[in-house]
Parts: sequence; C-alpha cells; structure tokens
Amino acid sequence: MNGFGYLRPRSVQEAVEAYAAHPGARYLAGGTNLVDLMKLGVERPAVLIDVGRLPLDTIEELPDGSLRVGATVRNSDLAADPRVRDRYPALSQALLAGASGQLRNAATTGGNLLQRTRCPYFQDLDKPCNKREPGSGCGARDGVHRDHAVLGHSPHCIATHPSDMAVALAALDAQVELHGTDGTRRLPAAGFHRLPGEHPERDTWIRPGELITGVLLPAATAGVPSAYRKARDRASYAFALASVAVVLRVADGVVDQIGVAFGGLAHIPWRARHTELALLGAPATPAAFEGAVDLELAHAEPLRDNAFKVSLAHNLALDVLNRLAPAPAPA
Repeated sequence: MNGFGYLRPRSVQEAVEAYAAHPGARYLAGGTNLVDLMKLGVERPAVLIDVGRLPLDTIEELPDGSLRVGATVRNSDLAADPRVRDRYPALSQALLAGASGQLRNAATTGGNLLQRTRCPYFQDLDKPCNKREPGSGCGARDGVHRDHAVLGHSPHCIATHPSDMAVALAALDAQVELHGTDGTRRLPAAGFHRLPGEHPERDTWIRPGELITGVLLPAATAGVPSAYRKARDRASYAFALASVAVVLRVADGVVDQIGVAFGGLAHIPWRARHTELALLGAPATPAAFEGAVDLELAHAEPLRDNAFKVSLAHNLALDVLNRLAPAPAPA
C-alpha cells in the first residue's frame, strides 16, 4: 500500500474544507470498499479524511413523517431500525441481502452509495478498464462478462453497480443530501448515479469535494407495501446477478402508486420508468404486470454471455409484483 496522509475533521464544514485544501484526498468512513481498492492499487489517495466520527450517525423522524438517515449510520443499524422495517421494508430487506453481518456492522449509508463496481477488470491493474484508466479499453466487453450490464451500457463500459441498498432507495423515491463548498443540496437517489456514456470513470453526479451527509426517506412512500428480491450465484455474500425493488399500492383493484428499480442489470440502479408508466392506473393483474415488465426489458441489450439476466429479472419482478398485490376479492 502506498503512503498517505490522514486527517480527522471535527465538523462537516471542516471536512469539506480539508478536501478542497488537499488535492487527491478521499473521504473515509467504514472503509469496506475504499481500503480494499487501496490494497489493490486501484485507489491511491494522497490524504484520507476520516468522517466516520462526525455526528452523522442517527436516524431522525421529521415532522412530515419522513426519515432522515445520517451518512454514517451503519448498514446493520439501518436494516434493524423498527421504523425502517415497518415503513420501508424493501430497504431493510435490501440491506440484509448485502454482504455479511460483519461488513454490515462497518459499512455506512454514504459509503454504500459510493461503492465502486466489482468488475474484475476494474480491480486488476494488469487488465484494460476505462473506468479505472480512461482510454485503456474495456476488457470485459470481449472477455468475461456474465455478470455485466444488459441495460444502459456503452462501448466504453459494461460494468454494473453493486449496491443492494441503492436499488431500494431508487424505488422508494429517496433523496441524497450533499454538502460542499457551495452549500447543501439534494439529489434524487434514482438520479444520483451516472450511466457510463463516454466517461465511465464518473460514477455519480457528486461535485468535487461534496460529502454525503444523509439520505431522506420520504413520507410519500412510508407504509406503502414494498419488497426487495435478489438472485445470486450462492445463498449469501454474493453480488446480484439481478435484483428488484418494488413499491406498490393498489386501491380498488387499480395500481395507485408504483416504484420499480432493478439491480445487477446496469451501471446504475435502474429505475423502470416504462413499467411504472404502464402500470399506474392499470388493473393490478398478473397480465398487466407481465406486459409492463416486458416493456422495460425490451430495451435490454445483452452481450454474448449474459442474456439470461433479462429473463431472470423478468421473473423476479413478476414474483415481487404479484406477491405485493392484494388478492382479488371473491366473486
């Protein structure tokens, strides 16, 4: 591992100022991804700014019924919070589907959003990777890409985003709070990450030096039935081949509120807007669900070895939608 400086700021503002004053700095909280990438030589920060002890580790209930989750709340604490389990079950389920118990005890909310792809070409310095070294090529495109993207990829990158939590946040219409030298702002969780396009090295829409300070879980999806389901190669401690988070409210047999996001299929948590548009106001029936999911996945562009992901995601989505929909009243 290369040498680096270390700073421990006492406030969010001090952290942001320290980042601006030290070119090549990185924020450090749980370190479950960043430190691994440093060991591999993928990340080589000049300075680590430790934000893990800042007062960002609480879950607050706001007057409008929303929840504000601090950026350093541990994944295990967020998954176990009774308010999250009761009002946003898809989020709790997604967190419990990710990593091991030990990692969830260390990983933070902000760090989970910022984790980088687990593409083996990105993690191997001897392989070409436009995300790690722009202009070097994408080794996965003609190489091993069974786990890679089928939606939204580009000639420059076919990597997938690894987070389970981010998929649930996208479906739940959560917002990400950021603080930088220009002040505080919010981004929708569904628009926080970037598609690869010509710049796969840019994972998110964060401005240089901005620090994630929290995530807002809105009142509008609190208590609405939701669920998360994930398919993977083994029963635990594996990243998704495909996953889906669904928020579904049905009134009088008609879809009244809907949010659908896929994981494991794209460079970002993929919000299924075509599915949502087709279902809103439609009968909550298996046929309607299937047609709406097909509309979304018709945009998939699988590669040589990962076409199975399309049918896998299709089946996962239908399973969750049909489970969340109330049973029809007896005739």
